[in-house]
Amino acid sequence: MSKQIVFSGIQPTGGVHIGNYLGALRNWVRLQDEYETIYCVVDLHALTIPQDPAEFERERLEAAKMVIAAGVDPNTSLFYYQSQVPQHTELSWILGTLTQVGSLNRMTQYKDKADQAGANLGLYAYPVLMAADILIHHAHRVPVGDDQIQHLELTRDLAERFNRRFGEEFPVPEGIIPEHGARIMSLQDPTSKMSKSDPNQGSRIQLLDDPDTIRKRIGRAVTDSGTGIEFDWNRKPGISNLLEILSLFTDTQVDKLVAEHNAMQYGEFKHVVAEAVIDGLAPIRRSYSSLEDEEVSRLMYKGALDARTSAEKYQVSVREKVGLTGH
Repeated sequence: MSKQIVFSGIQPTGGVHIGNYLGALRNWVRLQDEYETIYCVVDLHALTIPQDPAEFERERLEAAKMVIAAGVDPNTSLFYYQSQVPQHTELSWILGTLTQVGSLNRMTQYKDKADQAGANLGLYAYPVLMAADILIHHAHRVPVGDDQIQHLELTRDLAERFNRRFGEEFPVPEGIIPEHGARIMSLQDPTSKMSKSDPNQGSRIQLLDDPDTIRKRIGRAVTDSGTGIEFDWNRKPGISNLLEILSLFTDTQVDKLVAEHNAMQYGEFKHVVAEAVIDGLAPIRRSYSSLEDEEVSRLMYKGALDARTSAEKYQVSVREKVGLTGH
């Protein structure tokens, strides 16, 4: 029996932080053993906000290197730049003709991002391109954070709508939601998710941050009134966030960490967390430094060629069903 197909993508801009790693990349690596995995750098999605072309090119390559350094193996997973596989945008247009405006109007991420970056058609149609990303390879499963569930529901709806109108084509994909790490919070505002777009650099830890930077940022992390190391998101969101980070980097249950560190002062506990993060990121930093830009570019180009072949295999059937055969 063939393995189910998993698809996911990562934005190339803003660097890769521990929230991306703990909530997504670490799971991508683990999924390689159980599924046929397809991952891409979603560079077309990134164009929904203004980009400096030279900086954008550098960030695309850096994102690819970070994914590989984190443990995604391009010889095991299909890994490529979204923009180099034109079937993504072709399917997006076809799906767009099936998408109701009312569905897009309900997308909460559009409202949030439009306030920050200004409204544009690309941002509005972002969920349709995301649906095409998933469906182009007939993916069965999609790792998602809880902030992406709404987009996955639209993808499922579009797959079902296409199948009803044109005949069975797409599997209806299901989400893979990690039990822990799906939402690592900002170090400066533990009620908000850690984000690349936060203007406060101290709100996050990048995967390539040096040990001194990590110690400073965790040392300055917002904590809570009172004392005691407790896991309670309502009363102690700051300490709970640090416990979650420590739990994931040490593969230790939170309740065990609470029992072990309950009597610590906050400053002492932050030091423990910082050292665990430093140790956890060290292999990624070493792997990243060993990667040559030219070799990564070659791997991404090969991945794009393979992805075009995979996507075209399915897209031929889509064209036939909607009447775009060219006969």
